[in-house]
Amino acid sequence: MGGCAGTERLTAVPSDMTVRALPLGLPNARFFPATQSAELIAEGRKAVQRQRQALGLAKDAPMPPTQFLALSGGGDDGAFGAGLLVGWSDAGTRPEFQLVTGVSTGALIAPLAFLGTRYDPELRAVYTTISADDVYKKRFFTSALFDDALSDTTPLWLLISRFVDEGMMANIATEYRKGRLLFIGTTDLDAQRPCLWNIGAIADSGRPGALHLIREILRASSAIPGMFQPLLIDVELDGRKYQELHVDGGAIAQMFLYPPNIALRDQPYRNRKAYLILNARENAEWTATKPQTLTIVGRAISTMIKYSGTNDTLRLYTTTQRDGVDYNLAAIGDDFTTPHPAGNFDTAYMNAEFDYAYRQARHGYPWKKKPPQLAARQN
Repeated sequence: MGGCAGTERLTAVPSDMTVRALPLGLPNARFFPATQSAELIAEGRKAVQRQRQALGLAKDAPMPPTQFLALSGGGDDGAFGAGLLVGWSDAGTRPEFQLVTGVSTGALIAPLAFLGTRYDPELRAVYTTISADDVYKKRFFTSALFDDALSDTTPLWLLISRFVDEGMMANIATEYRKGRLLFIGTTDLDAQRPCLWNIGAIADSGRPGALHLIREILRASSAIPGMFQPLLIDVELDGRKYQELHVDGGAIAQMFLYPPNIALRDQPYRNRKAYLILNARENAEWTATKPQTLTIVGRAISTMIKYSGTNDTLRLYTTTQRDGVDYNLAAIGDDFTTPHPAGNFDTAYMNAEFDYAYRQARHGYPWKKKPPQLAARQN
């Protein structure tokens, strides 16, 4: 029992100073959207200025059309998003995205999607060659009482570190300087707030520890509370060191694009398209649930996650319609009939799902113009 002590940590950031605490001393490393909309708008405007400069456009010249990509959580169902993106590339119609966002498994896809088709081999490998052993190790049952999670995600850390290296960070920094943005969502448990990490700014900072922080953010965004280890992230405030406890961004939202308190309709006009990839089944997936505590809890949590994701698609639809952004949604349809195995990250299942999405995208994905709640359905 003595070896089962909980995770030790430095002092948490005082509640009235959350926004002032800085990772790596960077004021734009991350944003709390509920209270930092002005800072987010400023970051967006600076990105547009950098894009103008990269394109050689005059100050008053109209901006070209822009595309956004949002990638949801979904665990091993991230194979759907990976397959769709690779198939889209092979169809020759995949655009370059000005903004890419990701949560949980979507956070793992996001850097590869952000950097474009040259990273498709890595994207395919991550979702077709790994197994559960490459993501987590189960702990002894007493970890439910004495530790920070039921599983050790050191394997996931090693997987992230293999793909997210100095070269990738340099490439992300290059794209950031061209005006493109990559945001990853986590949940600050201490503050009970969503946190949007500005990966490009971190990559371009030149600060020691930048690569380590990016890896930590990706691991934290995938940290399903209770199942996977949370991440302690170092911050500084008035010369003193603190630590924040971060978990899966899906604890608050399975998918995000930009905060609804930012109205793009109030920004200079440009043609905008949003592509939303929901790494989950569009409709409910029936199963006979055993009347056992852990089974009931697990099924209830997966149900909450599912409907959190579908509600996010509705929220994003409302926001994009308000702002005149073209809405395009992809999700796993009823025509994917491979049943999900009892365990997670089954290689054969992920390959089947990757191939399903790839085939659809390769021949022109049928993007939906409305979320499931509003789309007409035949019973």
